[in-house]
Amino acid sequence: MNAKPAIESHLSSADSRPFSHVDTWVFDLDNTLYPHTSRIWPQVDERITLYVADFFGLDGLSAKALQKYFYHKHGTTLRALIEDYDVDPTDFLDFAHDIDHTDIELNYSLGEAIERLPGRKLILTNGSRKHAENVARKIGILDHFEDVFDIAASNFVPKPDRRAYEIFLDRHGVEPSRSAMFEDIAKNLTVPHELGMTTTLIVPKTLDPFRESFEQEAVQTPDIDYITNDLADFLRAYALPAK
Repeated sequence: MNAKPAIESHLSSADSRPFSHVDTWVFDLDNTLYPHTSRIWPQVDERITLYVADFFGLDGLSAKALQKYFYHKHGTTLRALIEDYDVDPTDFLDFAHDIDHTDIELNYSLGEAIERLPGRKLILTNGSRKHAENVARKIGILDHFEDVFDIAASNFVPKPDRRAYEIFLDRHGVEPSRSAMFEDIAKNLTVPHELGMTTTLIVPKTLDPFRESFEQEAVQTPDIDYITNDLADFLRAYALPAK
C-alpha cells in the first residue's frame, strides 16, 4: 500500500477480506461520507476551539493548543471535558455542530451506490445524531441508513475506544464477521478489524489543509483491507453485487 496522503484511486492489501459475505455496512460520517471541500470539519473544529476558549478564558492560539492536547490524550475534546471538567455534553455538541451547510453538495453517485448495497446500512460517528442527520440529509443519503449511532449512544465513549464499538454492535445486533467498516482515520479501524470486520480507509483526493497529516495518510497496516479516495466509485468496483 502507498503511504502518501493521496492515492491514484483504490488500493487493497494482499490478504484483504472480501465483501461477498457482508450484510451490514457501517460508515463513519465526517470526512468519510463527504469530501473536505464541503467545509464541514473546519467549521466544527473552529467551534470546538471557540468553546474551549470561552470555557477556560483563553486566547485562540492557547485554546487550539489545549484542544489538540485533549484530542490526542482522550480521543476527543468532549471526552476530556466530560471526564475532567464535568461539562454538559449536550451543550457542547449543540455549540460545536451549529454550522453552515451551504457547501455540502448532493452526491447522487454515492447515494445510488449506498442504496444498492445488500443488507443494513448504519452510521457510526463520534459526533451527534443531529449533526449526522443534517449532513447526510444534505448529501442526499440519509434515507438509505437504518440508524445513526452517535457519541451519546456510546455513553460518550469515542472511537477508537473498544467499548464504543462493542456498545454499537450490541445495540444494533451486528455480527462483526459479516460487517464492513468505512473510516477516514486509520487508528479507528484497528478494533473493527480485530473484531472481524472488513475495513476500508477513506483518504482525501487532495490534501486537506485543516486536518493533521497523520489523519490523511494512506497508511499500510494489517488492520486496513482497502484504501480509497473515492467512496462511491470504490463501492461500485468492490462491494456491489454484479448486475
